[in-house]
Amino acid sequence: MKTVDKITVSELQEMASRMYGTLVKAVVDIKKEVLVVDAELHADQEKYLLENGSVQSDLWGINLYPEDYGTDDFIEFDSMINIRPRQGNRSRGVQDNALRKEIIRIVTGKVTDG
Repeated sequence: MKTVDKITVSELQEMASRMYGTLVKAVVDIKKEVLVVDAELHADQEKYLLENGSVQSDLWGINLYPEDYGTDDFIEFDSMINIRPRQGNRSRGVQDNALRKEIIRIVTGKVTDG
């Protein structure tokens, strides 16, 4: 597991090849603008962030597809940790468009192609 300030697409590709082949699981703390990658489960990343001062309502699970960097398919909003009826999110996706845009902004600010 790794907390990311900056990461390259090639680093993500290497992580993907070790785990799932095409994707890297990640969790974003939207308040702290923290991105954690490279774990088997979103729940592991969520637990790590909670133990380090994050608040669950700020944590959202995503999958990154390094081969699709630069396209709309790079970030997939799909994780069991996203099911939060109390927050109006009743699916594994992220239903709030403004929240999705914030997650995209944070992730694209940390992932580079170089």
